[in-house]
Amino acid sequence: MEIALLFTLFISFFRIGLFTIGGGYAMIPLMEAEVITVHGWMNSSEFLDIIAVAEMTPGPVSINAATFIGYTTGGLLGSMFATLGVISPSLILILLLSRLLMKVIQNPSATSFLNGLRSGLIALILLASFTLGQSAVIDLPSALIFAALLIGSVLTKISPLYFIAAGATLGLILFPY
Repeated sequence: MEIALLFTLFISFFRIGLFTIGGGYAMIPLMEAEVITVHGWMNSSEFLDIIAVAEMTPGPVSINAATFIGYTTGGLLGSMFATLGVISPSLILILLLSRLLMKVIQNPSATSFLNGLRSGLIALILLASFTLGQSAVIDLPSALIFAALLIGSVLTKISPLYFIAAGATLGLILFPY
């Protein structure tokens, strides 16, 4: 295994973890840019497949995606370095700021700041959804699956896991290879 690739995986995912506030779904646009545009480790279709598997796998989507991308790019060591890269910024920041955070969180200015961050997070999630949707909805059957599952998830209180399973099942039926 090439040391330079492992170092690049770690640094790339460290940057993603460091500059993303709001969790896994907010990381998707940064991951997409880093993995596809900057390094060319995979194409949009492969990235979309990894995000789909990362969402279905138990655990945070960002860690799952980093693990799968690292494995695809650099094998078992690649998955370890990418995963360590994406979790390290949060771990370091929490360890350094835990005491200060408890005092600052009660400040009204901090609350306003966090409210602004939430609004930005929603914009990032919508951007990721739109970008990934362009790659996923490619024909009439995929558009119908998307529309049916979106309407079902909005109008009912059924667990999202059932919609993910339904989408996967319909995909296997309608798009056999």
